[in-house]
Amino acid sequence: MVRHVVMWTLKDEAEGVSAWENAGVMKKMLEALRGRIPGLLHIEVSREIVAADPECHVVLCSEHVDREALDAYQVHPEHRKCVAFVRKVASGRKAVDYEI
Repeated sequence: MVRHVVMWTLKDEAEGVSAWENAGVMKKMLEALRGRIPGLLHIEVSREIVAADPECHVVLCSEHVDREALDAYQVHPEHRKCVAFVRKVASGRKAVDYEI
């Protein structure tokens, strides 16, 4: 199994709304992937960050059957829609994938 963790820093304002509002949109979009992508076992997203170094506004943690499932997730059309939005509103991204 592979865990995928991503932390985003958002622009103060993008798409006409605040970072907090865009974080909410991201959360809804990413959580909507649940049950729609083969090999995606679990996904959780939060904008309620208690502490982070470096600072971030949104964190995602997902679990995938294996590396191939993670690769398929990355190019899945539903995930690509999320990526397109995130690229408009994010100013930074940190990610790690690891086997569990």
